[in-house]
Amino acid sequence: MSNTVQPQKEGVRVAVQRFGRFLSGMVMPNIGAFIAWGLITALFIPTGWIPNEELAKLVDPMIKYLLPLLIGYTGGTMIHGTRGGVIGAVATMGVVIGADIPMFLGAMLVGPGSAWVLKQFDRAVEGNIKSGFEMLVNNFSSGIIGAILAVIAFKAIGPIVEAISNVLANGVEFLIDNHLLALANVLIEPGKILFLNNAINHGVLSPIALEQASEAGKSIIFMLESNPGPGLGILLAYCIFGRGSAKQSAPGAAIIHFFGGIHEIYFPYVLMNPRLILAAIAGGVAGTATFSLFNAGLVAPPSPGSIFAYIAMAPKGGMFAIFTGVIAGALVSFLVAALLLKTSRKTEQDDELEQASAKMKEMKSAGNVSSATASAAVTAPSVQAAPVAGQRAREDVNKIVFSCDAGMGSSAMGASILRKKITTAGIPVTVVNTAISDIPSDADIVITHKTLTDRAKQKAPNAEHISIDNFLKSPEYDELVKRLT
Repeated sequence: MSNTVQPQKEGVRVAVQRFGRFLSGMVMPNIGAFIAWGLITALFIPTGWIPNEELAKLVDPMIKYLLPLLIGYTGGTMIHGTRGGVIGAVATMGVVIGADIPMFLGAMLVGPGSAWVLKQFDRAVEGNIKSGFEMLVNNFSSGIIGAILAVIAFKAIGPIVEAISNVLANGVEFLIDNHLLALANVLIEPGKILFLNNAINHGVLSPIALEQASEAGKSIIFMLESNPGPGLGILLAYCIFGRGSAKQSAPGAAIIHFFGGIHEIYFPYVLMNPRLILAAIAGGVAGTATFSLFNAGLVAPPSPGSIFAYIAMAPKGGMFAIFTGVIAGALVSFLVAALLLKTSRKTEQDDELEQASAKMKEMKSAGNVSSATASAAVTAPSVQAAPVAGQRAREDVNKIVFSCDAGMGSSAMGASILRKKITTAGIPVTVVNTAISDIPSDADIVITHKTLTDRAKQKAPNAEHISIDNFLKSPEYDELVKRLT
């Protein structure tokens, strides 16, 4: 019975992560545009740092037209390449014109949806077009289908999405007005630990926050998931009350998390002692409550969730409120985490950070290649033994790919660390980092966090997959270098 339930749970988790990745995948590539809009808003609106009536004219067209169109185009390309992106942008224009609010949610629906329709058409006519008419059919099919979908989006989808957005906005306003917004962190913090942070932030919260920021000049919603305070408090508690390699690596992780904005770095520290989720929740609730008390807000998404990004996205006069909320979140999470760590029995608190895998076996898929590699290394009679099943031979490894949800945070950090080891060892192998959805077809070895390995295998089924617990310090790095030397 339990063996049947467990795969079902794993399948649900992978499906949720994949859907979340899809949502955030439409926003993450365009974060630069969101930040550009945020900076222009923070600087030039009447209440900005340097008000300028002429330059402030950029604000409204960017949020109403540019940003939704970018999302629609990106969503379309994820489904059907450039053709999908073009028709996604055309159809998105329908929801943009058909509503009076920024159509981010509409773009997330219409962009990939219209690309899917075009993809089905292309499949239906594939191989049935007479030679010489391919370009004519391709151009007119996308044009005609795009025009029809734009009209449908204008007349039907736009008003529906606007009504949904209004309901969500009213719900957020209700929570804010009744001082209940902090309760959202009871759900957000556990979701982050399951590596749904990008999906929650960019797939769900940012569209609501951007609409609020376009009207009020700032939004507290930007800070619900991205607050670096709770994670900092947990890592500082490990610095003082932790044991073994967890204590030794925590200071470096704290710097990367707080100043670099890579929140994934502290997730394994919570997973190795799951009671610390209470510290993350307490810190998140305290931080959001403090933000609400001081009427804090940001003008655009702080991506990555670094203190520097918070400073850059702060509205004029809002710096004190922002720092107060971040400090409150860090202080509360530190106190709760310190109490939990001090009261843990030694057997409850692993001496080695890598042993967090024992706490995560019910979250990860079976078939951990790296574990098999380690076992083979112990039992092999000599270094010349044949590779274990699924393991690439040394001469067949030319490209190693680190992959995470966004391809810009923890994977970049891990790739940098392994690249230095590979270079020092003089191994002629390329090491790169990408998002899971962008794993290249020529990847020989793919390295991901254990909770993301299933999705990586689906994207790159022919590659060797190595699962790790901690991108900052993992024994698999040295094992891999030794194998390739």
